[in-house]
Amino acid sequence: MDVFQKCRDSSSRTVEMRAAGVYPYYRTLTTAQEPRVRHQGRELVMLGSNNYLGLTNHPDVKAAAAAALARYGTGCAGSRLLNGTLDIHVRLEQRLAEFLGRSAVLIFSTGFQVNLGVLSCLLDRSDVAFLDKLDHASIIDGCRLAFGRSYKYRHNDMEDLEKKLRTVSEEKGKLIVVDGVFSMEGDLAALPEIVELKRRYRARLMVDDAHGIGVFGEHGRGTPEHFDVESEVDLVMGTFSKSLAAIGGFIAGDGLVIEHIKHNARAAIFSAAPPPPCVAAAMKALEIIEREPERRKRLWENTNYMKREFDWLGFDTCGSASPVIPLAIGDDMDAYQMTVKLQEAGVFANPVVSPAVPHGQAMIRTSYMASHNREHLDFALEAFARIGRELGIIK
Repeated sequence: MDVFQKCRDSSSRTVEMRAAGVYPYYRTLTTAQEPRVRHQGRELVMLGSNNYLGLTNHPDVKAAAAAALARYGTGCAGSRLLNGTLDIHVRLEQRLAEFLGRSAVLIFSTGFQVNLGVLSCLLDRSDVAFLDKLDHASIIDGCRLAFGRSYKYRHNDMEDLEKKLRTVSEEKGKLIVVDGVFSMEGDLAALPEIVELKRRYRARLMVDDAHGIGVFGEHGRGTPEHFDVESEVDLVMGTFSKSLAAIGGFIAGDGLVIEHIKHNARAAIFSAAPPPPCVAAAMKALEIIEREPERRKRLWENTNYMKREFDWLGFDTCGSASPVIPLAIGDDMDAYQMTVKLQEAGVFANPVVSPAVPHGQAMIRTSYMASHNREHLDFALEAFARIGRELGIIK
């Protein structure tokens, strides 16, 4: 059998979608991630970005990146382990550790690599990982690379998690790994209950807070701060590609654990170091997060307004408790059609279809920024209301 046969088989779906005029992926933008973007010469209200605090086009962030570019060049030409560690890498790690109240931090070139590297080097044959069924793909893949076993429990089902914890002997190392904010559904992990089970079964806890850092908590330290369980979370993972306005990721925790990861995580020691402009941009974004808490306030004003209005219109917002607000659609094709119709009406949103969600549970994922204003939001709401009724999603 030809190894490429699977490629021909999987491509047939995208060919059909393009022929039907409903292909919604790889849309090319010609502007920054602002509340309004340009696609194919048309202006769209952006409701599909994770630029929660509106910092990716902030003049101070761009100036910091430009200064780093001028001083250090475009890249490091090697891994952190060997020739790629710059003083700004170390400074960012120190700043993140201070911000999160952790002993140490290690930064990676992407957020995906954090989970691959951390989980694959921490879990050996004597260890077991416990994953929420809706955890991010990078967590799933990181556990696949590890030698330890992994169990998935039903989404936010603490009885199912406890049942699985109970089946593992005390001699095994146990690590619960969970998203703080689930990136498609927009709901939060039940961290207080997870912490209780962690204590009872002598497990460790790692929280992927990619969508929580900068967004949740009084100081923006994420979902552990939001739930007041920071001291009980052993490892916090975060990315630079959301609130921190760049590309990259980090793991924060106890110094000895970070030291082990630093010398054993293949995704770190065999990858080129994060580019200097990205490191400088993330450091400046962190500074802005600390000095401008009003950005987080505006983000939540926008989020609460849209959640309230979507609920009033009759959309099912899937229990969202974050700036990610999905709208239940049902059929995959309806989700594709709605995405394209929204784009024609001047709104950019993202379809979430099977196998990313169970068949028949397709969604339109929307997300919000501190830099949206009421005009942007009301324009989008009018389009959602009209198209939702046209497709029979709402009455």
